[in-house]
Amino acid sequence: MWAFLLAGLTVQVVTFLIAKETVLSLVCGTLGICSVILCSQGNILTFAFGFAQIITYSYICYLEQLYGTLAINAYYFITQIYGVYIWRKRLKDSNKDIVESVPTRHLSGRAIAIIAVSVAAGAFLAGLFLAKFTDDSQPYLDACTTAPALVAQVLMILAYREQWYIWFLIDVLYVVLWARAGDYCLLAQHVFWCVNCVYGYIHWTKKLQAPA
Repeated sequence: MWAFLLAGLTVQVVTFLIAKETVLSLVCGTLGICSVILCSQGNILTFAFGFAQIITYSYICYLEQLYGTLAINAYYFITQIYGVYIWRKRLKDSNKDIVESVPTRHLSGRAIAIIAVSVAAGAFLAGLFLAKFTDDSQPYLDACTTAPALVAQVLMILAYREQWYIWFLIDVLYVVLWARAGDYCLLAQHVFWCVNCVYGYIHWTKKLQAPA
């Protein structure tokens, strides 16, 4: 884990120096990398870094007029409070210490299909709303990252492995979004997050319990 973390932080610093991004973007990207690596380990400390990253990320989204992403970060902040409670409870129920990995589960094929259809419909409707009622700079792309994130966050809180499929899709879209916005620290963050999704999926698969 430590080598992976060091690699992610190095990418952030190098991107910051080469692209001459703001210190805020560097701080946000660094917090984000720490948060997702801890999440891939099933470590509850992911929430500590997550709260700090959400605050900095939200401000950047406000400056870039990405209102869908701004809204989803408000949602993240609220749901993470509940997430701390759920993860602590799962650790307690499994007689594990707070620094150990939370037990994970996986969804049935039917549940995955229902989620996929719901997310697609939600993204389409959100894109229409952002395009018509806001001055969002990238309404449809913003919507396609926002709708799936609503579901992925719930799956993460409930410790389902399939969250990593959705986060990977979201992060690929964010790579495009931040490339178009011109923030290369956040672009680098999401590239690294794509890699972390693969790592997280493998790690969580090894710790699986019964399907839902």
